[in-house]
Amino acid sequence: MRQRVETLVNNLNKTIVGKTDAIRLVLVALFSGGHALLEDVPGVGKTLLAKSLAQSIDGGFQRIQCTPDLLPTDVTGTNIWNPSSGEFQFMPGPVFTNILLADEINRATPRTQSALLEVMEEHQVTTDGASRLVPDPFFVIATQNPVEYQGTFPLPEAQMDRFALSFSLGYPTEVEELSMLQRLSTTVDKTPIQPCITLDEVLSLRRHCAQVAIEASLQQYILDLVRATRRHNDITLGVSPRGTVAFYRAVQALAYLEGRDYAIPDDVKTLTLPVLTHRLIPAGNSRPQLLIKQLLEATAIP
Repeated sequence: MRQRVETLVNNLNKTIVGKTDAIRLVLVALFSGGHALLEDVPGVGKTLLAKSLAQSIDGGFQRIQCTPDLLPTDVTGTNIWNPSSGEFQFMPGPVFTNILLADEINRATPRTQSALLEVMEEHQVTTDGASRLVPDPFFVIATQNPVEYQGTFPLPEAQMDRFALSFSLGYPTEVEELSMLQRLSTTVDKTPIQPCITLDEVLSLRRHCAQVAIEASLQQYILDLVRATRRHNDITLGVSPRGTVAFYRAVQALAYLEGRDYAIPDDVKTLTLPVLTHRLIPAGNSRPQLLIKQLLEATAIP
């Protein structure tokens, strides 16, 4: 199965230049059973990465372009009166898919953002008292611009907590940006990427990741980092138990992607920032990333 992962990575590298770490993190989110949030300035490739991943998986794909006038029913679906049958008929929304791209999610209003809460956690949608399951696997990859940009609404804490990982792509290096320009040449193959992994293989990879061993000392290391966020004087709200579980599963997935059936401390250290930072509410003007780095330095490594 690891060969399938390599094929998927190679497929993504056809369109994404030099973002090896970002590709690895989004695959960690996918194979750990979580969801991914990409936060960065416009134009650095967030949507391209999300679309490329969706195109690489042979499953259903839907995209929501979030705007302030987007309604919750535009996301989940709604019941519509059918005159011919004389009854209401449910029209499913875009969440009834395998890969859901919520583009610029923080341009939607808080009311619409909350429409994703149930489906991201429980993989079901409830409308008019009836619950309907979404397909399995179900994976949300959302993009957002920094909150200081015009026309954005900060995601609520409950929404942020449902993303297993949150990370930025950053600007490309000079060499990477030059490579992007060279790819615009007519001599470069512009054939769209094709699906290279099936839904069954995604589910199988998730099961393989869940079997990765994490010894007791490493489990305690994860707990020490999480619980330290709840005691820190500069943190108003620390990491939730949901975050602890997401951290554990992400470590398993990263170890598997690195070719191991066991986790090591470096797996935990690599994922601490992308898994924990977005779950914090700092006190005052403290920066969550700096706080997490302080906790990493202060926590003993097994």
